[in-house]
Amino acid sequence: EDLRVDGRGCEDYRCVEVETDVVSNTSGSARVKLGHTDILVGVKAEMGTPKLEKPNEGYLEFFVDCSANATPEFEGRGGDDLGTEIANTLYRIFNNKSSVDLKSLCISPREHCWILYVDVLLLECGGNLFDAISIAVKAALFNTRIPRVRVLEDEEGSKDIELSDDPYDCIRLSVENVPCIVTLCKIGYRHVVDATLQEEACSLASLLVSVTSKGVVTCMRKVGKGSLDPESIFEMMETGKRVGKVLHTSLQSILHKEESLGPKRQKVGFLG
Repeated sequence: EDLRVDGRGCEDYRCVEVETDVVSNTSGSARVKLGHTDILVGVKAEMGTPKLEKPNEGYLEFFVDCSANATPEFEGRGGDDLGTEIANTLYRIFNNKSSVDLKSLCISPREHCWILYVDVLLLECGGNLFDAISIAVKAALFNTRIPRVRVLEDEEGSKDIELSDDPYDCIRLSVENVPCIVTLCKIGYRHVVDATLQEEACSLASLLVSVTSKGVVTCMRKVGKGSLDPESIFEMMETGKRVGKVLHTSLQSILHKEESLGPKRQKVGFLG
């Protein structure tokens, strides 16, 4: 009947709180609260050498840390497997040319490039982890500022790298094509987005769909022990596209609105 325990419809998200620029010693950071799920993401830009197979591109590295305080399941080695699974999913989502312009991270081909280390910290686990993490990663990349670099070459041909002293003289990443994940949990004959822990316990199979702001599906993954009927997969994909586009629109507007407040904006979160 399109009614869930907490009064939402099948395609409704809970209230999402997004705050950027929360960690001072990073190039970009964001914190996202979705129900009881709490995620902190920090992005650090460091200079390195491009990969051999992609000499004129920078790259992203993902690290996921599941805090033992997030849920009792993460005590011991419980969080390690989930952390690896999330990192692998993020690698798959960003493993295409369109999501982030990696060529803009190249300083000099084969020699120097920017490597973006994306650290994801799970502070609290209250269901729908993948969606919350993808929103936090997109917000942190939007907030990332990379120092501008000049490559100076002397008469002998040796190159010297000069970093700009001006903190406002920096490169910004375009996050327009960075996808967000929409997780659809199959419950009975219907599927729901943004499932709570109780709803996840009722679901035997879920579909993770990564969707861009234009509604293009870039990656798909099935989670859970149950099976999915091919027809319901197509239905879930269509729902994912529809919900994903709305999610992107609201996220972009809130990020631009927050940035327009400038450095004087009031810090809200626990790091404020």
